[in-house]
Amino acid sequence: MQFCPKCGSTLLPSKKEKKVTLVCPKCGYTSSKGEKVVSRISQETEKIVVIGRDIQKIRTLPKTKAECPKCGNHEAFYWLVQTRGADESSTQFLRCTRCGATWRENS
Repeated sequence: MQFCPKCGSTLLPSKKEKKVTLVCPKCGYTSSKGEKVVSRISQETEKIVVIGRDIQKIRTLPKTKAECPKCGNHEAFYWLVQTRGADESSTQFLRCTRCGATWRENS
């Protein structure tokens, strides 16, 4: 990613005469370092973060009353993660305080 030296905006690829150059959408600056060829623009996918077993030992998560599907314990740590679109509800992850089993509930 490159930025415009005049206004600081992100330079975007622009195709002119079968060549791709970087152009500022705000002020119109064109990259002067020769023709910049962009071979592939890729998007990174967002990773879903689930708390690992090593972090589980830090017992700072809030607790709730929930029945563990493995051992039948009635207390679990919980946390919320936005796993779907922003217009949909969060997914609640639960981890048993006794056996450490992890499960989720879609709200």
